[in-house]
Amino acid sequence: MAIIDVKVPQLSESVSEATLLDWHKKEGEAVRRDENLIDIETDKVVLELPAPADGVLIKILRKAKDAVGSGDVIAQIDTEAKAGAPSPSVSQPKDSSQEKKATAAAVMPAAQKIAAEKGIDPSKIQGTGKDGRVTKGDVLGKKPEAPRAPLPQAMPPINVDQLTKGRPEQRVPMSRLRQRVAERLVMAQATAAILTTFNEVNMAPVMEMRKKYQERFEKEHGTRLGFMSFFVKAAVHALKRFPVVNASIDGNDIVYHGYFDIGVAVGSPRGLVVPILRDADRMSFAEIEKTIGDFGKRAQDGKLGIEELTGGTFSISNGGVFGSMLSTPILNPPQSAILGVHATKDRAVVENGQVVVRPMNYLALSYDHRIIDGREAVLFLVSIKEALEDPARLILEI
Repeated sequence: MAIIDVKVPQLSESVSEATLLDWHKKEGEAVRRDENLIDIETDKVVLELPAPADGVLIKILRKAKDAVGSGDVIAQIDTEAKAGAPSPSVSQPKDSSQEKKATAAAVMPAAQKIAAEKGIDPSKIQGTGKDGRVTKGDVLGKKPEAPRAPLPQAMPPINVDQLTKGRPEQRVPMSRLRQRVAERLVMAQATAAILTTFNEVNMAPVMEMRKKYQERFEKEHGTRLGFMSFFVKAAVHALKRFPVVNASIDGNDIVYHGYFDIGVAVGSPRGLVVPILRDADRMSFAEIEKTIGDFGKRAQDGKLGIEELTGGTFSISNGGVFGSMLSTPILNPPQSAILGVHATKDRAVVENGQVVVRPMNYLALSYDHRIIDGREAVLFLVSIKEALEDPARLILEI
């Protein structure tokens, strides 16, 4: 007998513990190396825990919903044991139920889960894994054959019709991510002197530039030219002028960061996540657009890594994609400022004494008044406004 422990992988320094989700295998079942045994939820991402070797799962030491830490032993695998049920002989005919079981066995658990979410029949996918098994990558590369099924949310789905009949209540547990978000929001409100300043920006120059170069940009770089790259570039442009907005508080010290790691808030089935554009000042418009697009896709698939969600010196939250007109975003500690971007709408404005219609966007900057004075906050937002209303400034860096 050769026993191997199944351990929780090393979590990042900012993650003290995680929660086990449902086991994909039962005691006594055969497992293959790299087959996903269980998903582990942290306050940032959901991790897959693969089997370390071929064998039989002989003991499950920690059950679903248990809190665990780095290196905890949660199960044991016997690499020399064999599963109790013998495999059917090749010469034996299979009935329809056996064929269905064989088909199900050829699909990896993670692939089954994603296939169900995307409305895809995994039996119709050509597997590229060992022995022709259908992997997660095979399913992700397959377009759904039917309208996409709703993805699992940060909280279990609520039956609105049932909930509104009479006076019932439905109690559901918070996910670890939602708990962590709640803790950080309350901490930000309790520990920082948050103030918000607003300004408006005429987006016509950016829209005209996009319209003029969109086709050539997409042909050259293989990605669309969106608005977020302009907002990121404008934010970096302003942060260079006002370094205190890119700073953070550590005890009684102010830490000025000589780099620009911009967090971009994106929605995911588990809630809002903020992946980081590292060294955004060194990234081209195309690199920013490609990276944000990749973040959005992998956030939906639950494939963002912990390292991609950790750190950041400044954040941008784009509520405009949901139709938001105005908001007061809350800081993402230990950052000292966050930019809220909203929907661009045609509005009546006054130019040279005349009322004209312009595509306007309201910007909101929430900041920690403990280290950022109102003057710096207002001028920072004005700098973003000027850059967006004259985007050539971003190219010429003036």
